[in-house]
Amino acid sequence: VKENMNEPKEHPLMITLRDAISGDGFLAGITLSGRALIRKEDDGKWWMYGVRPAAVAESGNTIQEAFSNFRGRYQEILFDLAQENSSFEDFRKEVERFFYEPDANGEDERLWENALTAIRSGSFSPPDEFSGLERKSPETTPSQITVELLSPAAGKRFMPSDNVRDTYSIPTSRAA
Repeated sequence: VKENMNEPKEHPLMITLRDAISGDGFLAGITLSGRALIRKEDDGKWWMYGVRPAAVAESGNTIQEAFSNFRGRYQEILFDLAQENSSFEDFRKEVERFFYEPDANGEDERLWENALTAIRSGSFSPPDEFSGLERKSPETTPSQITVELLSPAAGKRFMPSDNVRDTYSIPTSRAA
């Protein structure tokens, strides 16, 4: 079997994560719509590398395990930021800085875009391990983070519809 040299090793993922984080006198709701790369390394493990946020990477024996470990590491970082910042405003600023800070040379962002282009050009299909994943258009799910103060005193009425499921999906083969 000849390996397709044009096939990217990295596969682009879009991730959605929702957290409620307790800080010093505040409860913050964080909704992340981010980007990650996932690839199977030579050791046979799946590695998930954050693009937005860039400072997170974790591995697992399966895609789901890599996502779960990535998710746990991201949450640990939020807990650390809540511990280190004494006000909601300081916490919000640090979470946003962490999310928007690119990797040192912008390489992961470039790899994500290249992998998306490869999918859209039809030059390769995602591996079988991705067959059950939801497909979404990156254009309809922009990369962003929202950090809001969760407090009835802040005029916020909490509703079950506010809940957001953790998800990961691969880009559609065509633009929205």
